[in-house]
Amino acid sequence: MRFLLPVLVYPVLEEFTFRGWLQPLLYQRQWGAAHYVGLSAANLLTTLLFAASHLVWHSWPQALAVILPSLVFGYFRDRYDRVGPSVALHVFYNSGFVWLFASPLP
Repeated sequence: MRFLLPVLVYPVLEEFTFRGWLQPLLYQRQWGAAHYVGLSAANLLTTLLFAASHLVWHSWPQALAVILPSLVFGYFRDRYDRVGPSVALHVFYNSGFVWLFASPLP
């Protein structure tokens, strides 16, 4: 479970919440579809809310560290108009992160 939760469960839940529900909702707004340096306003706002949600369990530097990956996940959500690519990227990212930085299992 120490591996499955951060590598599979949390990324799937987060992606369906933030990029499967919230980002498309914001993208439907005229301002949400506007693009700045290749990123939609919906992606930018979703990313800020995603980072803020990490403050519940993480320090603010750790929450800030999710901004760049979140922008990438959101870019792929906008690019392919599907949540699948962002889920796959998030699972892959978290797998590498846990593999590199998590303490060894007992």
